[in-house]
Amino acid sequence: MNRELLKQLSKITDEERSILNGGALDMSVYSDNMPSLVDSQKLLESGKLFTIRPNTRFIAFPEHSHNYVEIIYMCSGSQRHIINGSAEVVLKTGEILILNQHASHQTDAAGLNDIAINLIVLPQFFNTAIEMIGSDNKISQFLFSGLAGKGHEIGYMHFNVTESLPVQNLMENLIWSVVNKQPNRRNINQITMGLLFLQLLGLTDCLITGEPETVPNTIVMSALTEVEQNYANASLNNVAKRCNVSAAYVSSTVKEATGKTFKEHLMEKRLTKAASLLKSTTLSVGDIIVMVGYENTSYFYRIFTEKYGMSPKSYRRAEKEKAI
Repeated sequence: MNRELLKQLSKITDEERSILNGGALDMSVYSDNMPSLVDSQKLLESGKLFTIRPNTRFIAFPEHSHNYVEIIYMCSGSQRHIINGSAEVVLKTGEILILNQHASHQTDAAGLNDIAINLIVLPQFFNTAIEMIGSDNKISQFLFSGLAGKGHEIGYMHFNVTESLPVQNLMENLIWSVVNKQPNRRNINQITMGLLFLQLLGLTDCLITGEPETVPNTIVMSALTEVEQNYANASLNNVAKRCNVSAAYVSSTVKEATGKTFKEHLMEKRLTKAASLLKSTTLSVGDIIVMVGYENTSYFYRIFTEKYGMSPKSYRRAEKEKAI
């Protein structure tokens, strides 16, 4: 890693200084009401899908779970992680550990030179990456399994990729862009994440996964894949035919496993795709509405405004101003 960047990342934080002075780990930094849950709302600025923070050193972190995907990159040194109560991973320099939502996690105390960076990522951030790598691969199935709910997820992916220079460069780029507040970094980082996943897919011989405690529900996985791959024309009936069950059964199974209906998953995907097209293309709003699968323009305007707090045209204008 670049020496200057590593020097920035190794600075002792206020939280670590308090620990060195005899203080305990302040869990209010991570959660308001549930000490066993690290809450994305405490770590992410409002409206943000992605950020980084240095891993807290000098103290063991007790067992907890996250309501986001956590990617841990070991910049230097090593640290021991325990996942789902029993799986042990000793993360070494240059290695990557990806923890799914709901996986339980605890760590041993890290020393001064054990520098790790935690990437805090909401699932929506991965939409661009999944479009780049497709859905029929280990990484996409890992991310889908997290959406399928607790007990269905693959707990972790551990990549021993110290010798892969492209992976090291891409991880450094992700970290550098946030540390240095690079303009337009959300779009840049979403594409960089996709490039990182493409590289990792070629290194599956360096991968260890934590399999789910129960086999992922094939109906739920099929439904989420339908939304991801076929969002413009996706339907419960398509999934029901593939799985040889009724549409009503698909609907209830998805709702029970994920906490959201199939329609809610589909709407979120379509709106996210529409927002991406508004930012990255000059297509008319009408063309975008059709491309993402809607026919009723007034309905689209209403749900888009509810989600983003502004009309599609205002959203496009605001995103252009951010990029200047």
